[in-house]
Amino acid sequence: MSVHKNLKKVTTHSLFEMKSAGKKISMLTGYDFSMARIIDEAGMDIILVGDSASNVMAGHETTLPITLDQMIYHASSVVRAVKRALVVVDLPFGSYQGNSKEALSSSIRIMKESGGHAVKMEGGHEIIESIQRILTAGIPVMGHLGLTPQSIYKFGTYLVRAKEKDEADRLIEDAIALEKAGCFAIVLEKIPADLATKVAKMLTIPIIGIGAGNGVDGQVLVIHDMLGINNEFSPRFLRKYNNLYEQMMVSFQNYISL
Repeated sequence: MSVHKNLKKVTTHSLFEMKSAGKKISMLTGYDFSMARIIDEAGMDIILVGDSASNVMAGHETTLPITLDQMIYHASSVVRAVKRALVVVDLPFGSYQGNSKEALSSSIRIMKESGGHAVKMEGGHEIIESIQRILTAGIPVMGHLGLTPQSIYKFGTYLVRAKEKDEADRLIEDAIALEKAGCFAIVLEKIPADLATKVAKMLTIPIIGIGAGNGVDGQVLVIHDMLGINNEFSPRFLRKYNNLYEQMMVSFQNYISL
């Protein structure tokens, strides 16, 4: 049942108002028209066209291989389905690191060619110049700290980040820098719950967690994980809301047997 009639279109400003009012923000990934339409009609606040499409849609081991053209394709499909949610699009690996002019060019392409509403990029102080340049074009930016999958080969593991004081202090400094630079929200991935809660209380912009406890302003999950379509991924933080792998398997086998 659609809830569009009762809910206004989500904007970066309304997300700020939700945090100020203590209302939790809901966020899921989406990569195609059909699924995005259902997510949007359910009343989701944010749909993230994540570079996780590299994993769940294309079968790659990491998020690194997906290209800017492919992200624009997925984002375009999602935008055509959405009437209410804010659509945030990941800047893929290689489209912004170390070059603020390229970061702006990539962001402009995403906004013009897909119709997305904002971009998301991983990193702290090292990407501040790129964030500021993107914002000069009027493009909203969401930050991403903690476990940053595009840097997986640097980390060498998907385990929890910022458990040590030095790294935790750097994360806090990066979060403050991202807010000052103009980010409208930040995703914190796989960091200790008490650290995520501390950051959420310190900053006025929304903090969205994934594997970062419930003391943040909202949560994000990969849709294939929370629906149980991907039955090989079961981290401790993941709450599955269905087991579509089994349901779909039974449906397909019933069809075959007819």
